[in-house]
Amino acid sequence: MTETVVPARRANPLWQVGKALILLVALVILLGLGTWQVERLQWKEGLLADIAARKDAPPVPLSAIEAMAASGGDIEYRTVTASGHFLNNKERDFLATYGDEPGFYIYTPLQLDDGRYVFVNRGYVPSDAKEPEMRKQGQLTGEQTVTGLARAELSGQPSGMPDNDLAKNIFFWKDLETMASSVGLPKDKVLPFFIDADRTPNPAGLPIGGVTIVDLPNNHLQYAVTWYGLAVALVAIVAISWWRKHHPDAPSQ
Repeated sequence: MTETVVPARRANPLWQVGKALILLVALVILLGLGTWQVERLQWKEGLLADIAARKDAPPVPLSAIEAMAASGGDIEYRTVTASGHFLNNKERDFLATYGDEPGFYIYTPLQLDDGRYVFVNRGYVPSDAKEPEMRKQGQLTGEQTVTGLARAELSGQPSGMPDNDLAKNIFFWKDLETMASSVGLPKDKVLPFFIDADRTPNPAGLPIGGVTIVDLPNNHLQYAVTWYGLAVALVAIVAISWWRKHHPDAPSQ
């Protein structure tokens, strides 16, 4: 009669305890990651709801956005209104798309009554209308009132973003200081944020306003389900293994 030899590692109580601890730690990590994603989901949903409320709120005067920015408040997507004169000969053009169509967003300085400036994203023009002479009717003159969304300036060049081409007036990222200096505006006279103009009808058709895109991916529910699913799978595997070990004669399904 052949005697069954039990491997020493399997018979060792310390190995069994160690294996149980490893499984427990793995389960805790999976559950922790799932819970973290649920918390992120709640945070992201709250943020999106806050942005929606800001966009739908009545516009506030430019001074309110200035005060908020000066105090370190979050000005992003807050509805604001401002009045002044567009400096059409100092626009800066940003490579962009509108739907699937390539083109540019036109950022034009708005000179305020107190002599300061704020860059306004007036909206989209197709590539063949980049040059101002191709859309002269859209070069609004006289006192203009702009309503739109406040947008914070960037702290630096985003990773992987090309350098702005000043010679061709083609910008890839919003470098406010360079935008101002490249058209001769003194840095201390330019407000430290932008305004994305709304879709108020332009008699000339171009630029097309209201181009702000709120793109905040919200995949946290999917991630939470994945981590919790892995935790359930781990428990199921351990349970099946335990059952087979203690019921070796049970029929397999």
